[in-house]
Amino acid sequence: MKIAKKIGWVLGVVFIIAQFFSPVKNEGEITSTIAFIAETNPSEEVLKVLKESCFDCHSNKTNYPWYNNITPVNFWLESHVKDGKKHLNFSTWDSYSLKRKEHKMDELHEEVEEGEMPLKSYTLTHSDANLTPAQITAVVDWAKKTQADYKQQMNATIVE
Repeated sequence: MKIAKKIGWVLGVVFIIAQFFSPVKNEGEITSTIAFIAETNPSEEVLKVLKESCFDCHSNKTNYPWYNNITPVNFWLESHVKDGKKHLNFSTWDSYSLKRKEHKMDELHEEVEEGEMPLKSYTLTHSDANLTPAQITAVVDWAKKTQADYKQQMNATIVE
């Protein structure tokens, strides 16, 4: 019993010390998504979905929950944000090529349509990010239309 108590104290001290270390937060400006919004022209409904369900992990501005102040949870969340931005970052949309934009819109509508996005681990703690069937339809339709617009632009560029 004494050894279990010592192990508990050591783990407690390590946990307390760990609280002094945290990753760099993704706290850029939400205005960084303006170019994406202006170019893709989502409806108000779709924009609401993007803000509530996508931008935290796929832009340079994350709204962190209270539990992000607890190590090691903050490192786990930061790895999700970093991975999300690696795959798609709405804040750097204007730096994407036309072909990449078209491809990203294809991936976006596929992921949403198949229920892969937003991640279940995200919606567990962000219930407002759960998408209704109507929201899924709205996002998928918007993304498919936007993708088609990019394809049309690519074809027009090839013809010139």
